[in-house]
Amino acid sequence: MTRKSVGYFEGTDSRLLTHLIMSGYDTIPVSNGSDNHGQSVALINNQNRYNILIGYLHKITAPEDDGVQTDQIFHICKTYSIPLLLEVPEHLHQAARQVIPEAPPNIELLDPKDTLNRVLELLG
Repeated sequence: MTRKSVGYFEGTDSRLLTHLIMSGYDTIPVSNGSDNHGQSVALINNQNRYNILIGYLHKITAPEDDGVQTDQIFHICKTYSIPLLLEVPEHLHQAARQVIPEAPPNIELLDPKDTLNRVLELLG
């Protein structure tokens, strides 16, 4: 049986990633196209897709002509049915929705304290 995988953008909490590894999931770095943190998110396809992507909002909002654009990431997540969990402090959720108004339903804003429980729920 193949282990489920979590792609994570640079800066994701190492305690969260350690907990996921200890729970039997693979964690794999993913690049936003600018930071070269791992495989570029733009290269995700059906053969190398992740079960979930996790990151902070600023990792997916690149300036124009710099890295992978938000709409490209949303398209990839929608096309391959990959939930994208964006860690944003709860008191900033409304403002964050204004930054990414075109976000499809599989894009979730989560307070960092809630991320682990939500990831485990989605992977379980």
